[in-house]
Amino acid sequence: MHKISIPQSVIDRVVARRGREHIFDDLDPARTALVVVDMQNGFMKHEVAHSPCAMAHEIVPNINRLAAAVRATGGTVVWIQTAYTDETQTSWSTLYGMVGPKGLEKRRRSLSRDSKGYDIFPDLKIEPQDLIVEKMRYSAFIQGSSNLETVLRRRGLDTLLITGTVTNVCCESTARDAMMLNFKTVMITDGNAANTDEDHNAALSNFYLTFGDIMSTDFAIDCLKRNARKGLVAAE
Repeated sequence: MHKISIPQSVIDRVVARRGREHIFDDLDPARTALVVVDMQNGFMKHEVAHSPCAMAHEIVPNINRLAAAVRATGGTVVWIQTAYTDETQTSWSTLYGMVGPKGLEKRRRSLSRDSKGYDIFPDLKIEPQDLIVEKMRYSAFIQGSSNLETVLRRRGLDTLLITGTVTNVCCESTARDAMMLNFKTVMITDGNAANTDEDHNAALSNFYLTFGDIMSTDFAIDCLKRNARKGLVAAE
């Protein structure tokens, strides 16, 4: 598991700006979605991996625990899968120009819809009521990537808990864009995985300063359960 290290100076600046350390700890569980980004074989199994992240295996139990808590308190779980399509060679040609022919071929082999790499990692517990959304870019929200925004809006969801891999690429990109589309957005500190502790903590710190909240799995679960109880009491 990553060693989480958010500088005290970052926390102090957040509190000075927002008035408290966790601005979204009053989240409404029924309006909350857990968004699980790219926890696919193509990022986790070396034999089929496009870009393996060893730490992604470590966060599987936390994602499963958080998913169970979100479902139990009335929220929604959304699994995001990255897909390679030939069309992206044109519409996202900048990426393939950067990674070159070998990088393109690795991505094609690993993330095409008929490949093992495309599949969600089997230790993750997907339930029938969960949603699956396919994306074509690092961010799930940027134009041309997916219909995730529409899926969430139709269900009245306005708060997102972001987990997955890797922290500083697809997860952070998705989280930043979510906030700029007016979602209350939380990155889960021990529910995201990067290739190094430094990458992980830098992404969390940058996001926390400007874009949203960060919480541990246990803290987020406590918020869900506490606020669900408050809702029940208020309804009585």
